Amino acid sequence: MESAFQVDLRGVVDLLSRHLYSSPRVYVRELLQNAVDAITARGAGDHAVPGRIALEVGGGVVRVHDNGVGLTEEEVHTLLATIGRSSKRDELGFARHEFLGQFGIGLLSGFLVADEIEVETRSVRGGPTVLWTGMADGRYRVAPAGRDRAEPGTTVTLRPRADAAEWVAGRTVAELAALYGSLLPVEVTVDGTPVSGEGPPWLAAHPTPDARRAALTEYGRRLFGFTPFDVVDLSVPEAGLTGVAFILPSPANPTLRAAHRVYLKSMLLADGTEGLLPEWAFFARCVVDAAELRPTASRESLYDDDLLEHTRDALGRRLREWLVTLAETDPARLRGFLRLHHLGVKALALHDDDMLRLVDQWLEFETSDGPMTLAQFRRRHPAGRYTSGVDEFHQLSAVAGAQGVGLVNAGYVYDGDIMERLPRIDPEIRLHPLDPAELATHLGPVDPEAELAARAFLAAAARALDALGCEVVLRDFDPASLPALYLTSRAAQHQAELREARESSDELWAGVLGAIEGAIAGGGAAARPRLVLNHRNPLVRRVCALPDTSLSATAVEALYGMALLHGRHPLRPADTAALNRSFLGLLDWAVLGKE
Repeated sequence: MESAFQVDLRGVVDLLSRHLYSSPRVYVRELLQNAVDAITARGAGDHAVPGRIALEVGGGVVRVHDNGVGLTEEEVHTLLATIGRSSKRDELGFARHEFLGQFGIGLLSGFLVADEIEVETRSVRGGPTVLWTGMADGRYRVAPAGRDRAEPGTTVTLRPRADAAEWVAGRTVAELAALYGSLLPVEVTVDGTPVSGEGPPWLAAHPTPDARRAALTEYGRRLFGFTPFDVVDLSVPEAGLTGVAFILPSPANPTLRAAHRVYLKSMLLADGTEGLLPEWAFFARCVVDAAELRPTASRESLYDDDLLEHTRDALGRRLREWLVTLAETDPARLRGFLRLHHLGVKALALHDDDMLRLVDQWLEFETSDGPMTLAQFRRRHPAGRYTSGVDEFHQLSAVAGAQGVGLVNAGYVYDGDIMERLPRIDPEIRLHPLDPAELATHLGPVDPEAELAARAFLAAAARALDALGCEVVLRDFDPASLPALYLTSRAAQHQAELREARESSDELWAGVLGAIEGAIAGGGAAARPRLVLNHRNPLVRRVCALPDTSLSATAVEALYGMALLHGRHPLRPADTAALNRSFLGLLDWAVLGKE
């Protein structure tokens, strides 16, 4: 035996309010949507008239009037009292592409704020005015209206519940009607006050381009609360999309998802839509109207399908084109933009060669010669180097610059990847990472007589630092204010990390890591770290001349600890012990010396 499903309307309303819609406020949008669809249906026939939607608030009710196509009594039974009959909607012509509604649940949203809904309607095709009354418990009745409407159309009346008073107040209804319906191509009023505009402002006519730009700038300021850095026109014909992107005038947080205002067929979908632009374009806020993008069932976000992905890519290309054009026509303005939003451009440069060229030519990086673009840096330093850490750059930049070695700070996000991708735009570009150990080869040797005189000191220093796995060398270099420099190769760092991991591992893993460490050491891949003492520094010259080798060793340990701290290198327990020992030893010597 077959039976029909029984629909619990209260359960459906609860589903809508708790799980489908984010807020009861959407009832205004759904009622506007139904009215626009009715006007669209009437305009498709031979009864075209200027569309009008009038909302009235007062006397404890909310009324929405439209001069649309209206319904016959049969259509009232079919469309208003049956849930899910999409095929019948198609037969009657109420599910066509140009309509806003696609889910047949718009009227049910009225039950989010009311327990009773009245629909008074008269069809343009003839027949009497019909009154449909629906209750939230699932009952409804259809009867002839007490009077005939003067013209075809529909009036929806909501009798709000006491707990929904905030959503049906006159001011709230006016604000919601303006929010959702400001771009609708029909006249919308609330208690006689117009709330709809003249369509999308980016399609409005203006006497000059400057006037249009000023109008759109003011529109963006009212909408988002900031005066945009620039306004970019958007168009994606495949999605029926037009609109504008407003470029933020201040740095944006790239970890926060940008929210955009999206209209579907001139009805607001949401003012916080995510995923419309690529993630790298976090510096833009968009307002768009689309005809082909699909909304989710709640009509509060976009369905993430192939068309939305295509639209996202197309909008990303448009912003990219804007940046390239800015580089060609207004370099000063481009530099201002890059100072604000360099992270987004860097992210795009990781997979776009044109953006990589833009970064190379226009974006300033921190270098040992001061801020400059990579193109400028390469002209000065054809064999330049870069560091992959900010601390490493700050430690080595002054020394490298003094020796004529150009250094770029690539320690910030995306910078290292950009350095590696530069040969894609020019195979002749050669920027290699700096191995700190190679910097020692650029430091000048000490005068032979001075080095001979310091032989005893260097022997004592070598003995003091041997237990710490560090060699000591004496060099003569600028800046003279720097007494000591700690340099270690990448391979040495890797070996030190292996040693530390081995010491903290269990027996099995300690054996495995010890074998790897032995293989590296046996292959001669890792030279020991070096403490480079600067003979040009007055303190180092005085330490070298100390007659007491024990005191010399203590002083070298202090210089070793200071070099580690200056370079922001991690301190091992042995390093900390040496630093403490040298501090106490020097303090003890100072006290005893005075006594």
